Amino acid sequence: MQNTLIKTLPETKRSIPQSETNLCLYTERELNKIFMEELSSENSIFKKVNRSAIHKMALFLSGMINRSCSIGIAGETASGKSTIALDIINTIEKFAYDYNICNAITRINTDDYYYDRSEMVKAAGSFAEFAKHYDLDIPEALELELMKKHIKSLLDGEVTYLPEYDMSGTAIRHNNAKLALPSKIIISEGLFTLTPKVVDAFDFKIYVDVSHSVQKERFYRRAAERNLGDSADEVYENASSKAKTYIHPTSAKADIILSGEADRENYRIFINKIIELIKVIKY
Repeated sequence: MQNTLIKTLPETKRSIPQSETNLCLYTERELNKIFMEELSSENSIFKKVNRSAIHKMALFLSGMINRSCSIGIAGETASGKSTIALDIINTIEKFAYDYNICNAITRINTDDYYYDRSEMVKAAGSFAEFAKHYDLDIPEALELELMKKHIKSLLDGEVTYLPEYDMSGTAIRHNNAKLALPSKIIISEGLFTLTPKVVDAFDFKIYVDVSHSVQKERFYRRAAERNLGDSADEVYENASSKAKTYIHPTSAKADIILSGEADRENYRIFINKIIELIKVIKY
């Protein structure tokens, strides 16, 4: 499919409308074809796509909206959201490298906004003891207001310094640790990315859905890799319980619901189809 698209680019490019309005209509029509083809395919990467999201994407790609865009990806633990986000980032970065595009995409890691609780860890004697009395699986454990502020700053074209959270068990957050440059796309993924304090910072809201059985199998595989041992059951039960309250309801805010069980290659193929359209209308 990709080779076919590439071969037909010159012919397609000559038929592109010149006016901004017509270009937007053309772009939306082509996007609808790409999305509908994927939605009707076997083992589609999509479970739901709002037409409004396709229309908004056409506005950005055609230049009718002339600013950076933001993408928020949410889902419960082990849903596949981090993997999907990285596949999006890597595919776009390759395209940017091939076409010499600077500052194509910037990632904001939601986990970096956990509050610094290093003193509480020290007082408890270990992170494991600290975690018994401090819930990390609720939105209030993160400074989401700061995350929203940073996203808005980047969308406004401002150089921004982001925090970095130490995931090794110290609960230390280093503020102003990472330089982030304004980019054409700002992307963030995390458990609470679509919760009320930050959700309206995103132009495109994505939720990754996964069956309970697949999610549980992935969780315990990861728990074994992290040597959680006997505490894995308690951690899983707490995460699952809190997900029902804080994460599952955010799917209602999503423009797009993705399947966390779809083949990774299918995601890359779909993203490349969008990139081929971008090449047609912009290069």
